Amino acid sequence: MTNKDIINKWNNFYDSKGIADELKLKYLNYIKILLDNNSPIIFDFQHLAQLLGRQPFYLASVVNSPDNHYREFKIKKKSGGYRLITAPFPALLEMQEWIYQNILIQIPINPCAHGFTAKKSIITSSKLHTGQKELLKLDLKDYFPSIKINRIISIFKKLGYPNIIAFYLASICSFEEGLPQGAPTSPILSNIISKELDKRLLSLSKKFNLKYTRYADDLTFSGENIPSTFIKYVTNIITDEGFNVNEAKTRLYKSNTVKIRGKRIVTGISVSEEKIKVPRKYKRELKQELHYIFTFGLHSHVSKLKIKKINYIFSVIGKVNFWLSVEPDNEYAIESKKRLIEIYKSIYILQTPA
Repeated sequence: MTNKDIINKWNNFYDSKGIADELKLKYLNYIKILLDNNSPIIFDFQHLAQLLGRQPFYLASVVNSPDNHYREFKIKKKSGGYRLITAPFPALLEMQEWIYQNILIQIPINPCAHGFTAKKSIITSSKLHTGQKELLKLDLKDYFPSIKINRIISIFKKLGYPNIIAFYLASICSFEEGLPQGAPTSPILSNIISKELDKRLLSLSKKFNLKYTRYADDLTFSGENIPSTFIKYVTNIITDEGFNVNEAKTRLYKSNTVKIRGKRIVTGISVSEEKIKVPRKYKRELKQELHYIFTFGLHSHVSKLKIKKINYIFSVIGKVNFWLSVEPDNEYAIESKKRLIEIYKSIYILQTPA
């Protein structure tokens, strides 16, 4: 059914109900705007609750007290310290998934964004910066929490939703009036909100003949020459767009700094050479882990190091898979994966009762 057919159907419905022409035109115009933006039609609170498959009282609880519908926990960061994750409870999670699938996924983002988007990854982000003489890395401070509910509301308003509906939708996606790090809607909302930031930084980069990518809160620029004043221009744009730079994580790798060339890491991948590679430290630590497993056996290794991870071998296979995703022709990684799979089969498949 085309948009025109849908509008005609609604027009006939309003005529059958005797709706006044002025009010009917208002409704039809609202419907047309949403259809043109590939967004679902939502008339009021009760209608939204029905679309989300929730009782109105539950939706009211989420809108009025969203913080009561999350749990918080910490996970270790590779760089040290902990990252606080704010995860929605199952019922709210399903509501957020509906908003993601039916509304947010239709909204285009800037091609410079390589995180949380189809056909983009840490690999596509890092590949763009391989073999460049100079590299600049910046980090946005408190990226998700810094995106406040008013900016989220504006996204839904731009699609054509009235203020009150936009507020309901934004509240479902918010925690403490910001984006929660753990909700399925947060990554795509951050990309949509950062679209203008990406546009301005890409335009600035082109003026300096530089390349630019953003993976969530990690911003990377590279090229033949990055003048120190460039950082000031970038910082001004970031601030103007409502974000803040984590100055402690800003790194400018100059071409004359030979010792630092081997440390050029973009989204966890080395870009020092013409081809992307897994960082040496990652390989060294993984090779040591694999050596112990292959030499002494999986059970001995796990027992000696007192590893408590369930299905620990899957995490090791995952590490090797990451290595192969970056360096698919690495013979050591290919052979190691084969041996790990054989170990898995011998322990978890051959010993499983029929």
